[in-house]
Amino acid sequence: MSTPLELLFAKTRSENRAALIGYLPAGFPTQQGCIAALTAMVEGGVDAIEIGYPYSDPVMDGPVIQAAAETSLKNGTGAHEVMETLSAISKIAPSVVMTYWNPIERYGVDRFLADLKSNGGSGVITPDLTVEESATWLTSSLVHETNRIYVVAPSTSAERLRLVTSATSGFVYAASLMGVTGTRTSISSSAQELVGRLREVTELPIAVGLGVSTPDQAREVAQYADGVIVGSAFIRLLQESATLSEGVEKVRALAQQLSSGLQRS
Repeated sequence: MSTPLELLFAKTRSENRAALIGYLPAGFPTQQGCIAALTAMVEGGVDAIEIGYPYSDPVMDGPVIQAAAETSLKNGTGAHEVMETLSAISKIAPSVVMTYWNPIERYGVDRFLADLKSNGGSGVITPDLTVEESATWLTSSLVHETNRIYVVAPSTSAERLRLVTSATSGFVYAASLMGVTGTRTSISSSAQELVGRLREVTELPIAVGLGVSTPDQAREVAQYADGVIVGSAFIRLLQESATLSEGVEKVRALAQQLSSGLQRS
């Protein structure tokens, strides 16, 4: 049985365009504010949602997402709030959770996957989980029919790309550069090179994240990738807005701008 995420990528491929994936940590800027902002993203044209499980020591996240996660944790966000957000948003768009491994292990692997599925989740992005340490995760995710989304970087060897993609389902998360998340003035050429190398070893959809923040950048990535992931740009709008309603409307407007240029030429 295909997950909503897999069906989405089949649809966008048939439409000759890239999928737009939006990210926010659960509980940011508040629990209900997060749901409102994610809903606005979808209404603005975002195709799929990535819900962050806020973590106190995020190795992959830049200062914008770190600050948002800190706000979320101060709001008392935990597994319950992540699942509550997932339940609300998965009703309107394919949704995945991005989380470091420790919260999953603490929650219990099978319990986490069962709750994820019962709340409509399609998959999980695990940035710090290596394939070599994934035996339990691989077995349990197959039982619960959940997409396993691993992250690869420009430095990943060809041999390792084969190994990682063979364990991946849903899509491959291609980090556009070596570094942490955050908005940038341009997208490194290493992103396109990495996608090209991935095409040689897998037929899975490939989504590019880390640094995409403007419509021009999204349009550029859409020419060679199957998905465009945007997080920090949405978060910054909420952080810089005087009110939640102002931030939500700015999020909706950015989603509209980003989604308008994802058709392949």
